[in-house]
Amino acid sequence: MFYLRPANHRGHTYTEWLNSYHSFSFGQYYDSRYMGFSDLRVINDDVIAPDGGFDTHPHDNMEIVSIVISGRLKHKDSLGHESELVAGDVQTMTAGCGIEHSEFNPSEKEPVHFLQIWIIPQQRELEPDYQQRRFADDKTDNNLCLLVSPDAAEESLPIRQDARIYRTRLEAEKTVDYSLDAKRAVWIQMISGAVEVSGNLLVGGDGLAVYKEDKPLRIRGVDTLSDFILCDLRG
Repeated sequence: MFYLRPANHRGHTYTEWLNSYHSFSFGQYYDSRYMGFSDLRVINDDVIAPDGGFDTHPHDNMEIVSIVISGRLKHKDSLGHESELVAGDVQTMTAGCGIEHSEFNPSEKEPVHFLQIWIIPQQRELEPDYQQRRFADDKTDNNLCLLVSPDAAEESLPIRQDARIYRTRLEAEKTVDYSLDAKRAVWIQMISGAVEVSGNLLVGGDGLAVYKEDKPLRIRGVDTLSDFILCDLRG
């Protein structure tokens, strides 16, 4: 089965420094129909203005993944990590029994665009952890590049749940196939461009839920260049 979550149906938060779209209920945006999908709890499409950002705040019992699309993002946390991420960088954070962090745009001129994804962990009260890695464009171009996984396969970052996140930058008329069975669920989130997924057209910001399907997904590029993530989750 396929279910389309159109970009213009998402929740929206807009402030003087933040422009954020929410695929699922988050913060002041609440819709009982969209509380998550399988273990996927949050997908926020965030743009932070120059010199803006999230002040230090706590999290617990969540796997948090951030994927930087453009610009620079400065991270600091209570474990002592302080780093700057740029386009192509991915960070994972096991909030576990408790962690505090801040995310800030250090640029005085350019916004930073990134996805923040929350996944419910398989265990509560885990030891907090933080990791980051850069994935070069040639790994994601016309290829399903594995960013995070439970076993750190293919040089991906580890998360504490049976979930995998892939990213692809797909050229027009190029295709990638993804095999799945009826016991798994898939969420595809468009970042930009347009693709066709087994007959379903997705454009920038759209999300597509796939479940109870045992046929491979065929994803075809429609725009000159399209950017999306694919989340493989428990069914």
